Amino acid sequence: MAAYETRPATDADLPQISGIYAHAVETSHTTFDLEPPDLDYWRARLDGQHPGDHLLVAVDESDAVVGYAYSWSYRPRPAYDTTRETSIYLDSSVRGRGIGKLLYSALLETMAVSGVHTAVALVALPNPPSEALHLAAGFEKVGQLTQVGRKFDQWIDVAWYQRMLVNLP
Repeated sequence: MAAYETRPATDADLPQISGIYAHAVETSHTTFDLEPPDLDYWRARLDGQHPGDHLLVAVDESDAVVGYAYSWSYRPRPAYDTTRETSIYLDSSVRGRGIGKLLYSALLETMAVSGVHTAVALVALPNPPSEALHLAAGFEKVGQLTQVGRKFDQWIDVAWYQRMLVNLP
């Protein structure tokens, strides 16, 4: 079994991150993007200006990116400043190997250390693996919205998950 590690993303990782996300855009409803964003979008994620903005990658033994997770603004208003929205994507070849848990653990700890109080995540439904991952990472399902997105000629529901970070180191 290959060993995987997490680390902060670098500029050199952006094409691989972009490729993982592009695959999700083109083949699934896990994202509501209809076109993959360009590298400038990912560069902005990498260069986040808020202390709670983080972009981490999971890499295999050859340092190839097999997944990533990031935290970003939940809402632009100042009162939401210590709440960040999280997102996580894995290369389809490594799903089910615990890499999502590894990434989320590293991301949540990094967020807590940087002063983030609350992590939230939006999961497009149905997506049992993602829901299980969020629960395993200590998130709690706090709500569901019906038919808020439309992709591939179907309506998509979403569930909100929340994790308080005040008890993390």
